[in-house]
Amino acid sequence: MPGTIQRDFGPYSQLLPCKARRIRLPRSPGRYPNPLGRRQTHECYTLSKDCRFRPFPRAWSARPSGGFSRPMTPRARRAIFTVIVFFTACAMVGSVLQRRVGAQSSADESQLRDSLKAFTNVYAQVEQNYAEPLNGDQADAAIYGGAIPGMLRVLDPHSNFYDPKAYAKMREDQHGRYYGVGMVIQQQLIAGQAKTYVITPYENTPSYRAGIRPGDQIAAVDGKTTDGMTSDLVAKALKGPKGTHVLVTIVREGQPKPLDFDLIRDEIPHPSVDLKYEIRPGIAYIHLTQFQETTAQEVIEAIASFPNLRGMVLDLRNNPGGLLSQAVEVCDHLLAKGQTIVSQRGRAYPDQNYAATHGNDGKTFPIVVLVNRNTASAAEIVSGALQDHDRALIVGETTFGKGLVQTVYNLSENTGLALTTYHYYTPSGRLIQRNYSGVSLYDYYYNHAGASPTDSSNREVKLTDAGRTVYGGGGIAPDEKIESPKSNRFQDELLYKSVFFRFASHYLANRTVERNFEVNDAVMAEFKQYLTSQNIAFTEADLNGVMDWIKVSIKEKIVTSQFGQLQGLRTLADWDPMIQKALTFLPEAQALEDNAHKVLTEKAEARAAAAQ
Repeated sequence: MPGTIQRDFGPYSQLLPCKARRIRLPRSPGRYPNPLGRRQTHECYTLSKDCRFRPFPRAWSARPSGGFSRPMTPRARRAIFTVIVFFTACAMVGSVLQRRVGAQSSADESQLRDSLKAFTNVYAQVEQNYAEPLNGDQADAAIYGGAIPGMLRVLDPHSNFYDPKAYAKMREDQHGRYYGVGMVIQQQLIAGQAKTYVITPYENTPSYRAGIRPGDQIAAVDGKTTDGMTSDLVAKALKGPKGTHVLVTIVREGQPKPLDFDLIRDEIPHPSVDLKYEIRPGIAYIHLTQFQETTAQEVIEAIASFPNLRGMVLDLRNNPGGLLSQAVEVCDHLLAKGQTIVSQRGRAYPDQNYAATHGNDGKTFPIVVLVNRNTASAAEIVSGALQDHDRALIVGETTFGKGLVQTVYNLSENTGLALTTYHYYTPSGRLIQRNYSGVSLYDYYYNHAGASPTDSSNREVKLTDAGRTVYGGGGIAPDEKIESPKSNRFQDELLYKSVFFRFASHYLANRTVERNFEVNDAVMAEFKQYLTSQNIAFTEADLNGVMDWIKVSIKEKIVTSQFGQLQGLRTLADWDPMIQKALTFLPEAQALEDNAHKVLTEKAEARAAAAQ
C-alpha cells in the first residue's frame, strides 16, 4: 500500500492519516508528548517509502482511426505511466476501504485494465491528431490538470491530486521551514511588463539582515536576469543548500543604479504564530496562520510568554487548517484532562477518539476565538472542541464547514493523491461538513453553499457541556456574530493596484521614519499627489469615507518596510475592528467559563452521590 502522511490541508486540501506503517518519532524535551507514543493518532508525520503497485503486463499503444499505430513520445509514455499508477492506487485504496485487500475478482481487474486501455486510446488520439502538437507542459497539464482532477471532482470537493510541484510545496509548508534567503516575492505588472518584487523579507533572515526592503525589484539572480521569469522560477533560484551563496541584484526607487546583495542561504523558519503581543494589560493576542509541525509548541510558548495572563484572543481567521496532531495538542493545553477533543469515523478502520491526556492543570483564563468564513479544518477542530466544552467564546462569522478527512498516498513521479476516507466529529458529536451534492465547486468554495441553517430546522442539533445549543452541517456557528468589514469600489481599486505597497517604496526612497510614525496631513497630501501621478481617479468623498482605513494601510506598509513585518502586523491588529470588538466579549467568555465549571462540578458531585 502506498505510504501516507497525516495532515489536514484545510478547505483546499486536507487531513492525512497514515496507515502504511508505524513510525515512532523521538520525543523532544519539554515538548508535548509524541502522539505516536501517548496518543494513537494516525501513526506518522512523514511519507512512507513503501509504495508497491501490482504491475501491468505492458503499456498499451493506441491505434488511430487510420488503422496504423504510431509510437508514443517519451513524455506521453511518462504521462500515461502516471495515470496507470494513479488508477492502480485508487483501485488498491478502494479495496482497502471495502476490507477486500487481495480479494479483487478477475472481473474487477479486467474492468480496470479495460478502463486504462480506453484512456490510453483517447490520450493517443489527442496526442497524434490534435490540430497542434502537444508541446512543452501540455502533456503534463492534460494529465495533472485535466484527467485526474476531473475524476476526483465527481467524488467530493476535497479529494485532490498533487503534481510534483504542488506536492513539494505541501511538504515544505508542513515542515514550516526551508533553505533560502527568507523573503516573500510576487510578480506584478508595471507599465505592461511583469516584474518580480519583494513583498516582505522575513525578520532575522539573510535578506532582512542584508537590508532588502519591501518594494525592491529583483532584477537578477546570480547574474541571470529575471525578465521573463515567473515568481516561482525566481523563488526556485533563490532557494538552495544551507551555507551557499546567491547574488541578488535589486532595483530600488531613489537609487541611481542597481544594488547587489551577496546572501548566504540559511534555514528559514516560517512560524505559524506570526503575531503575539499584549494587546491590553493582561490580555494576550495570538494570531495563528496554520497548523504545521511546530504549531502546538509555538502556541504553548506564546501563552507562557505572558506572565500575568488574564485573558486571550485567539485569532483563527483565514486559517486553512493543517496537521490534526497539532490541533489536538493545542486543545490539550487549553482543556481539562480527559475531555474529548475530536473523533474520526470511517468504514475502513476503527473509530478514533482523541482526548486531552495532560490538560491545562486547572490553569484557566477567558478565551475569545475569532473566526471567519475561511477558518477551516484543523482550525474548526480547535474551535469546535473549545465551544462544545464551553471553554471559549467563538465570535466572528460561521466557519468554512469542512469535516471530511483525507488520506494522502505517495505516488510515483513525486506526486500525491489525497482521497477522502473519514469524517471527523466535535466532542458533542457534530459533523460540521457542509453538503456538497449538487453544488458547484465555485458555489461551494466562494458562496458557502450547502450549509445547514442554524435554527430549529437543522437536524444536526447538539448540546455543549453546559447545555447550550450548537448546530452541525455547516461549519462552526459563532456564539456572537461579528461581520467582516465590507470594502467599496474605491478600496478595491487601491488594493488591486497595490497602491499602498508602491507608495511606501516611493515615500521611503529618500527618507526614513521613526517608530512613532503617524499618517498626518503632510503624508496624506503626498499620498494624493501619488494617486494623481498614477492616474487613479478619486474624490475627497472617496478618501473621507474610508480615511481611517487609508491611514492605517499607509502606516502598515511604511513601518513594515522600515522596521519589519511584525511591526506592520501589530499596526493592523491595533486598528482591526473585528479584533477590537472581540476584546469586548472577554467578560462574556469569563462568565461562560465560570458557568461551565459550575455545571461540571455539579455533575461530578451528582455522580459521586449516585455511586454511594
